[in-house]
Amino acid sequence: MNRLHLVLLLLLSVFMTAVQAQQRVSDNQMKANMGNNTIRLTIKDGKTFTATLADNSSADALIELLSKGDVTVEMEDYGNMEKVGPLGTSLPRNDRQTSTGPGDIILYQGKYLVIYYSTNSWNFTRIGKIDNTNGAQLKPALGNGDVTVTLSLGK
Repeated sequence: MNRLHLVLLLLLSVFMTAVQAQQRVSDNQMKANMGNNTIRLTIKDGKTFTATLADNSSADALIELLSKGDVTVEMEDYGNMEKVGPLGTSLPRNDRQTSTGPGDIILYQGKYLVIYYSTNSWNFTRIGKIDNTNGAQLKPALGNGDVTVTLSLGK
């Protein structure tokens, strides 16, 4: 009888190890499918940018949100340095004193998305940075006044 128990315990251990390995594979596939740390920003007129996200819980929450579908943000100009608009939900905050530059993507008060085309310094959360752009390219793409920006996963 002891031998039977030993064999059953051994089989159970092998089975549990296989289940845990499959879960790790599933977790890795989910992360890969979520686009890793890159998102796409599409401006209403069709201009598209990619952005690399920061390594924090705010960016992780944004990826999780985007895994459920695209998010469209109606943004308005503020201070002739940024576009700002409500995300429609709150994300975790990782606020700290931050100096921004053109292309920085910021979370303000946990619920507003901000895209900078100029510089600023304030206490807020860095979410990411638009790849391969500068203020001279970004400002015309965002236009004057209000703009609609759609965020999505992938490159």
